[in-house]
Amino acid sequence: MSSQPFQIDEEDRFDRFRLIPWWDQGRLARSTVLVVGAGAIGNEAIKNLALLGVGKIVIVDRDLVEISNLSRSILFRDSDRGRPKAEVAAEVVQSINPNCQAIAIVGDVLFDLGLSWFNQSDIVLGCLDNREARLWVNRCCWRVGRPWIDAGIQEIQGAIQVFEASKAPCYECGMKEVDYRLIQARYSCLGIQKEDSQVGRVPTTPTIASMIAGWQTQIAVKAIHGLLVPWGHSMVMNGFSDQTYRTQLQEKPDCLSHEVWELEAESGGATSGSTIESLLQYSAERWSGEWKLLLERRVATKLTCDRCSVANELSVPIARFRGREGRCVVCEDWMNPTWLDNIEIGSAYAKLTFNQLGIPDGDWVRIQQGKCVKVVGLAIRENEHSSR
Repeated sequence: MSSQPFQIDEEDRFDRFRLIPWWDQGRLARSTVLVVGAGAIGNEAIKNLALLGVGKIVIVDRDLVEISNLSRSILFRDSDRGRPKAEVAAEVVQSINPNCQAIAIVGDVLFDLGLSWFNQSDIVLGCLDNREARLWVNRCCWRVGRPWIDAGIQEIQGAIQVFEASKAPCYECGMKEVDYRLIQARYSCLGIQKEDSQVGRVPTTPTIASMIAGWQTQIAVKAIHGLLVPWGHSMVMNGFSDQTYRTQLQEKPDCLSHEVWELEAESGGATSGSTIESLLQYSAERWSGEWKLLLERRVATKLTCDRCSVANELSVPIARFRGREGRCVVCEDWMNPTWLDNIEIGSAYAKLTFNQLGIPDGDWVRIQQGKCVKVVGLAIRENEHSSR
């Protein structure tokens, strides 16, 4: 009995992948992966996704390329110093795989990434260096029902944690009291963020970044294919003993992250550049009655120094303040903020845009009338983001 030799298409860049029995290149080409963080781990994950033929990669990072990145980040060159990491990474993705669409979002995941970006992704890869950002990504993924894989490294050790869509355990389930204290330590007693030049300065090597990101990406590929994934587990790689181990994460019954949002409607064309008033008018026309906007990100309307009676009128999220911006110019004490929790149609703040209040492009917002609360999605302005 003779057998026909297996033919390999040398013109197909993915021909070796197709030799894997369960591999579905079309499924990868149709998938969207959101990568939060374009540092050492993020570089490797982004590179892997481009090589694998993922159709769309959304890259989020707020930082610029520095000289210290060049020893740990495969996508950056000396000529890129001073440029946004997300933009450089998106450009290199195009050179690796011209068929891959890469979108760069230069901003902070805490303030500049709307829920629509999470919702449009098949899976989220967290390549972050601090607990606060991880906690926020976890809550966003839970709200829209998207799985995510967290990765972290230090020196020559690393770990990944794998979280299923809106199913416990989640990242916050595993947080201890000390984790919350470390996050709070970044803020003054009044909630104003302090300056910290050491944030993100974790000692790492390119070798552990490559290994952990490879592990992270491989699990993402399995998840996209619908294969068995160790959801709810943490995997640790000890670079000193060259050993790995896996542990089951435990559910916290009263976990604050466990809140699912059901999108009621799109915003009728409203974007982060639209006024609050326009959305409230749209809501009144669609559902009748008067609605108010609930603010998920705290907004300060005034900073007051109780000692000097100095007052500054504001309309921005307090978390955007850094260091001395929240201190009195006279006595240098921390100033006391006045918070804005919601906005009604007749308010002067309704004339402001969502962006002016720190609500990003493509975010989901909640409106309220009595006990009724609805979730409305702002549109994404594609031309506002760098797409390659």
